[in-house]
Amino acid sequence: MPICNPSDLKRLLKPGERLIGLDVGTKTVGMALSDTTLLVATPYDTIRRTRFQADAARLVAELARHKVGGIVVGLPVSLDGSEGPRAQSVRQFARNLLERLDLPLAFWDERMSTAAVEREMIAADLSRKRRAEIIDKVAAAYILQGLLDRIGRDPG
Repeated sequence: MPICNPSDLKRLLKPGERLIGLDVGTKTVGMALSDTTLLVATPYDTIRRTRFQADAARLVAELARHKVGGIVVGLPVSLDGSEGPRAQSVRQFARNLLERLDLPLAFWDERMSTAAVEREMIAADLSRKRRAEIIDKVAAAYILQGLLDRIGRDPG
């Protein structure tokens, strides 16, 4: 299935399916899951990246296990709105993933998501070690929640 607009994801899902949010980094992929009503994003897990084949196999297994009907990938856009090498790398990861499955995928601007999550965790007085353990999946939830809030306002 081709890459779609974020607002199209809701209508492409079957009843009872959920979305997965991915925060794709160079060393890890943070994952978050929506509930089936598409209201709440919850941090789920972090994949330590190895080879793409192994990473993709793990993702495909998680998608099947949790009845995921669509994917939201955080796109690391620069503050000025331009896309640099990191955004290109994330786009390639998404294209490669779509070669292995037939689900709708949309990108969501993740500008400042990790920084926002880090600030909240510092405010919550989490230790540096604990922040490092959960930052990727919490950032994925932040990205996914942004999209859920957006599609929740759409009448379609």
